[in-house]
Amino acid sequence: MSLLPKVFTIPASSALRRWFAARAPKSDSATLNLRNVYIFFSREGMLYAVLLIVTFIAGINYGNNLVLGLCFYLVSVWLISFHVTFAHISGLKVQLIEVTMAEAGAPVWVTLQLISESRQPRRQLLFSFEQADGQANSKANSKTDKKANKKIKNSASTQESILVTRLQGEQVIRLPVQTHSRGQLILPRLTIKTVYPLGIMRAWSYVYFARSAWVYPKPEVFDWQAQYAVASQEDLPTGGQNRQGQDDFERLDNYIEGESLARVSWGHVARGQGIFTKHFADPVGHEQTLDYADMPAAHHEQKLAQLAYGVVTLGELGVPFNMRLAGDAPSAATMGEGNGFAQACLLRLAKAP
Repeated sequence: MSLLPKVFTIPASSALRRWFAARAPKSDSATLNLRNVYIFFSREGMLYAVLLIVTFIAGINYGNNLVLGLCFYLVSVWLISFHVTFAHISGLKVQLIEVTMAEAGAPVWVTLQLISESRQPRRQLLFSFEQADGQANSKANSKTDKKANKKIKNSASTQESILVTRLQGEQVIRLPVQTHSRGQLILPRLTIKTVYPLGIMRAWSYVYFARSAWVYPKPEVFDWQAQYAVASQEDLPTGGQNRQGQDDFERLDNYIEGESLARVSWGHVARGQGIFTKHFADPVGHEQTLDYADMPAAHHEQKLAQLAYGVVTLGELGVPFNMRLAGDAPSAATMGEGNGFAQACLLRLAKAP
């Protein structure tokens, strides 16, 4: 078994891709400039280039000054479009704010802040992440790999993009990155492009982020869940622990100045027995232990998926629990409850070898 969590990313097999990556080092903040902005004819611009060639050849061949004049006019329009399109995207700043954690098969959401210091608004900017179709660096089941590759191919055309029609000052956008398997996800490169204003030229840039995301196993339901799948909070087993609340009377304490008068036991005051405050507690369930060794699945990844289901279920119910992975000492398990503790456990599952 590999001692490292799985890492998947886009393979850099193309020399051109490596060249692009070398010109834009990984960082969580990038500014588009001469070094990392590229420009070429758009699809419609290629037709425009053909028109330039045809008018030039016709003007030379027939010695027609009007046709040559039209050709030179079109060339000037092209040169102006070249300059304006490049200047429209150059100078834009992109900062990575947050990357969420997600279950395998669900998208990771990336929050970006766009900063434009130009006095003129930027228009028609298209932002999108490339499809994360890399392979994991671990020994996995061949059938699982085939299924994952099939899902990758089927979802390659579903990657979402965001079109910012007008940007002036600062703006925050959120983009999804599709995930396919558990482990560390190296964010694919962000593509920013525009054909503003005439659509003749296409300017684009790539941003490579240094931060990565973590993907935990997709929860898998199994027979063991009958102990934990409680219909409601009232059905939880009692007698384990109590938390501060307002349902069941727990004890009387001496009144401390500043405590709410609503909790004062006025009956004791009326009998001259002193001033006491009433404390209440709500029952919570017995502590539960999620142990890797107790999972009924035969394969490692399935066991982790079943642990993820137990973590999500107990986290939603608010039942105190701890999680023990393979190789963990019994004394090292930490007890916790709630969604915050559940997220921490899911992160451990994502990083598990």
